[in-house]
Amino acid sequence: MMPAVSFRRRAFLGLFAAGLVATPGQAADPLRLGLLHTLSPAPFYIARERGYFRDEGIDLTFRFFEAALPIAAAAVSGDIDVGVTALTGGFFNLAEKGTLKVIGGGMHEQRGYEGSAILVSNKAFDAGLTTPDKLAGHSFAITQYGSSFHYMLGRIAEAEHFDVKSVSLRPVQLVPNMIAAVQSGQVDATIAIASQAKPLAASGQAHIIGRVGDIVPYQITAVFTTDRMIAQHANLLHRFARAYQKGVADYREAFLRHDIGGKPIVDAKTEAALPLIEKYVFTGDPHAREKILAGVGYYDAGGALDVADVTEQLRWFKAQDLVKGQADAASIVDIQFLPTR
Repeated sequence: MMPAVSFRRRAFLGLFAAGLVATPGQAADPLRLGLLHTLSPAPFYIARERGYFRDEGIDLTFRFFEAALPIAAAAVSGDIDVGVTALTGGFFNLAEKGTLKVIGGGMHEQRGYEGSAILVSNKAFDAGLTTPDKLAGHSFAITQYGSSFHYMLGRIAEAEHFDVKSVSLRPVQLVPNMIAAVQSGQVDATIAIASQAKPLAASGQAHIIGRVGDIVPYQITAVFTTDRMIAQHANLLHRFARAYQKGVADYREAFLRHDIGGKPIVDAKTEAALPLIEKYVFTGDPHAREKILAGVGYYDAGGALDVADVTEQLRWFKAQDLVKGQADAASIVDIQFLPTR
């Protein structure tokens, strides 16, 4: 029988020969990651701060953006190498041209976890908008048509059996504008992440009437790259994926464990991860700890991708005539780098 040490050495050499293990002492490979400057990509912050990308021979640079579509456009133009953000109608239109590939999962709206909330103004709530099935006939703030917020509302409408066209959509371009419009009563409702929605509800400035994940669980963000990167730098992407998975594992240990009563566990692992995230979001905010704990979203183990939901997203956007072309989800998903649900 082959000695265990010899077997492990041969396995390592096999990976080394395939380019999947970084050479000790070699110069790190640069990689530019496009992402939103929000809490949602927290596993990447943790992985970077704990040196997981460096350990894989990667010099990772964050390129921050203010909206989802510019991240996809930056990948197409070559300004970034990998992106993580919501899969919008604009993303799918670019992907159908054959230049973008979804390679892994990001944040997932999941039952039992306090992700995105349906936020309602005090005026609308007092007038009877107290449950999601009553959204028909009301005004609703989104960033733009074809955005993830538009999609979430559309799927909620399907689940709650009302026509999404009966809702008056108000595109206001930026997420802060959506929140402000509800807070001031200019629109009746919107969708907000937990770290934004919960403080407003707690202070009596708005009401939460439901959670997206409890109604329509879905793959809210995903990791993607280009055909060019896959063809020319597959081994770099494999190393990137391994580092990302370590960040996801640490994130899940820090924030996604629940006690027997279903309450989130906050312990030494949580406290150790908080400053790694605060370096990037809520920096210098005296309430940073509370905001991070209130706003953490769900990530599947291993950064797994919900392929079935990506298929469903593409179906919905096409049904709304927001995505053109004949490509299906199988043509824009590559599962060689990260697991699937």
